Amino acid sequence: MRERSPGASRTQNLETPRAAGVAGILFAVLLAAAIVLARIGLPEGAGGSTVNVDAAQRNAVNTAVGLIPFAGIAFLWFVGAVRAHTGEAEDRFLATVFLGSGLVFVASLFVAAAAAGTVLSAQQPQQFGRHFAYELLTTYGMRMAAVFVFATSTIGRKLGTFPRGLSLAGVVVGLALLVGSSVPWSELVFPAWALLISVYILWAARHAPSGPGAARHAP
Repeated sequence: MRERSPGASRTQNLETPRAAGVAGILFAVLLAAAIVLARIGLPEGAGGSTVNVDAAQRNAVNTAVGLIPFAGIAFLWFVGAVRAHTGEAEDRFLATVFLGSGLVFVASLFVAAAAAGTVLSAQQPQQFGRHFAYELLTTYGMRMAAVFVFATSTIGRKLGTFPRGLSLAGVVVGLALLVGSSVPWSELVFPAWALLISVYILWAARHAPSGPGAARHAP
């Protein structure tokens, strides 16, 4: 079997953080856009058994539902790139929590999008479908996102790839996602965090030292 050259290994170590950063930014933008459109198209609130949705609101929700699969793909790319970067240095317990919470979050996101799409497919959209979609997104999806944030921040701190302030910010964001599910628009905290992390990853990869020791210092 042919061994990889040290130069190829260094290139891979530098490219993986960039892949994670690009995927994270793409995910953050797509998810934030989908959340805003869904909030506009299907606003929360009390009412009768049906939901009054005009043409503009239907278009907003349809666009949001269309964006969700791409947001999920970008998120899985982000998760895979981060895991590939940590490699053998990762803690098995934290890696399991990191991967598991990420997968459950994506599953919740997809089911919530499917529920929102089902609401619009009916002649008279039902309140139950709207509440079901929001419950999946805000109660289950965002709490899994909180676990993902905690795991990512802990891994970053343990490996020394995140500065202390960024790890502490992750703790604050995680707590906000855990206890703030009843606050409208609070779910935007997650894509904002993902954007912050991704921008930092790209910045750190750009300023990573070159040479034989670069692989140890690249975030």
